[in-house]
Amino acid sequence: MTTAESAGGEAEGLPPTEKQMLGQPVGLWYLVFAEAWERFSYYGMQALLALYLSKYLLLPGHIEHVLGFGVFKGALEGMYGPLATPLAIGGALAGVYSAVVYLTPIAGGFIADRFLGRTVTVTIGALLMVLGHFLMAFEASFVFAILCLFAGIGCFKGNIASQVGELYGPNDPRRGSAYQTFLLGVQIAVIIAPLVCGFLAEEIAWHWGFGAAGIGMTIALVVYLSGRKYLPPDRMRVASGEKKGAAPLTARDWKTIGVLILLLPLLALTALGNQEIFAAYLLWGDQHFQLTFFGFKIPTSSLVSLDAFISTFTMAGVLMFWRWYGTKWKEPDEIFKVVIGALISCAAPLMLAFASAQAAITGERVSLAWGFGFHIINDVGFAMVFPIGLALFSRVSPKGITGVVIGVYYLHLFLCGLATGKLASMLGTMSGFSFWLMHAALIAGGGLAMLVFAFVFRGILAPTDAVEGESGEPQAAPAG
Repeated sequence: MTTAESAGGEAEGLPPTEKQMLGQPVGLWYLVFAEAWERFSYYGMQALLALYLSKYLLLPGHIEHVLGFGVFKGALEGMYGPLATPLAIGGALAGVYSAVVYLTPIAGGFIADRFLGRTVTVTIGALLMVLGHFLMAFEASFVFAILCLFAGIGCFKGNIASQVGELYGPNDPRRGSAYQTFLLGVQIAVIIAPLVCGFLAEEIAWHWGFGAAGIGMTIALVVYLSGRKYLPPDRMRVASGEKKGAAPLTARDWKTIGVLILLLPLLALTALGNQEIFAAYLLWGDQHFQLTFFGFKIPTSSLVSLDAFISTFTMAGVLMFWRWYGTKWKEPDEIFKVVIGALISCAAPLMLAFASAQAAITGERVSLAWGFGFHIINDVGFAMVFPIGLALFSRVSPKGITGVVIGVYYLHLFLCGLATGKLASMLGTMSGFSFWLMHAALIAGGGLAMLVFAFVFRGILAPTDAVEGESGEPQAAPAG
């Protein structure tokens, strides 16, 4: 599953207007369409980045034009060690890009909460992203473009998701369907963006693809600003006295937080195969898949759309499976579902390892059927890891800080992005078989370690009614 999107935010008040459309506040539809266009720009850009770097920008005749790239490359090598080839640099930077976008929203949320409010912060974020995408159209401004995108996504991503929740009162039952609608817009964007931006970039010129992403972000900004009167009012918090009378965290609460933090690196390992889709997988697929059909070569970036399309069905399939399973047997706890998903996911890179072996033996490109196998297995596994892990963190988090804990959960994708950057930089120095076998082993190792973790910390991670003391009485578990 390429998308790891979820929305958070507590209801902080009632809708600013009673005007409705299709049973929801009008403001929701402005946020849905703004987010969908923003995700169009983001995934269009991300689908191109590794390919653009390795096949164009980092080659002689182009790299010399990039201002400040020496410093930028030095920072990457400070993290990952020497990066000698365009393939290594492209893979590393793609991994860092996918990592940082899960870190900067923490700063963006802080700025909105303490200083500017969500509406102004989202607007600034959108402007920075528009600027960043259009700067990608020029070789010289590449480094500045990336920095603008980092800052813009940080201001935009978390805050617009929070505004969805703020459209509803605390007990409004429409909240769940609102977030489902919000994420449906994201999913549609993930399918379409790589097809449009990828075709323009790979068939016409790279800058056309980035330009399309910039136009998408411009539309997002226009939609957002045009719906301002329907959005919730900003409520900036103060640093002290925000929640007077709130109960202090107990020793058990702190232990719970510690356990969840210890889970992050294990979750990061289980996500390696999925997060490589934007880095090493695109680079490997560009060199090894047979992508010409009936005389027409499909853009390599369209593999991202293929994954998004498949993930839509695998997510629904996993959901229906557990509903059916629950009618006959007791469902496993969330942590054990995550373990099962991780062990399924580890088989996905094995498909690419075997495909690499076939390519090495025959000296020819391999069938895209291997790619279908990779995506199906990966998406089934990831559908049991990411959303169920999110549910686990939400349930066991200490009362009153669930929003912070959910933000912490996303840090595992930050760690995973850094790791995929390092691994992708090794693609040109290892055989494809060894490279993907290494990924399968790391994912399996993360799943097995989490299984041990589940038993050791069962008293914290298991649902309340599953944790019983010697007297048979349930032991208290933190409320979400």
